[in-house]
Amino acid sequence: MKKKTVFKWLNRFVTGVLMILLIGVAFLAVTAKLTGGDPQVFGYQLKTVLSGSMEPDIQTGSVIAVKPIADEQRGDLKKGDVITFMESEDKLVTHRIVDSKTTGNGVIYTTKGDNNNAADSSPVLAENVVAVYSGVTIPYVGYISSFAQSPNGSIAFLIVPGLLMLGYSGFTIWRAIRELDDQKNKPVDVPNS
Repeated sequence: MKKKTVFKWLNRFVTGVLMILLIGVAFLAVTAKLTGGDPQVFGYQLKTVLSGSMEPDIQTGSVIAVKPIADEQRGDLKKGDVITFMESEDKLVTHRIVDSKTTGNGVIYTTKGDNNNAADSSPVLAENVVAVYSGVTIPYVGYISSFAQSPNGSIAFLIVPGLLMLGYSGFTIWRAIRELDDQKNKPVDVPNS
C-alpha cells in the first residue's frame, strides 16, 4: 500500500514539474515573439548579459531585469544609475552613468562598465536610453536563455518537454491498465459452504 502512495506522489510531482516547465518556456517564447525581442515579466524586460564589463555585480551569462523608461524620464537619470542604451542600431549595452551634462541638444551621459578601466569612448544621448537596471540579476541563466532562443534551443525547450510529458502520460496510462488487468485476473475467494 505504501508503494502505491509513493508512486502517486511521485507521479503528481513529475507531472507538475513537466507542466510548469512546458508552460514557463512557452510563456517566455510567446512573450519574446510578441515584444519582438526579450521576454517581459511584470513590466520588466529580461536581458542577457554577454560581456564581463559590469562584473563582479553583473556576471557574464546572467539575466538582468530592466525597466523600460518613458521619453520624459530619459533626461532625469543621475550619476550611479545603471542604464541600458542603444550603442548602435542592433547593439544594447548596460553600463553605469559616471557623469551627465546638459547641452543645447539635450542631456548627454558618460557611461562606464564597472569592470572597465576607462569610460566609454562615445557619450550616450538621453534619447538612446531604453531602460534602467532594476538590481535583479539571475546568474548563468543567460546561457540557457540564449540557447532557448536559437532554433536548436526551441526544439530542446519546447518539443522535448512536450514529448517527455506525452511519454510519461503514456507510461501512466499503461501502468493503470496493467493494474486493472491484474485486479481482473486475480482469483476470487469463494467461501466454502
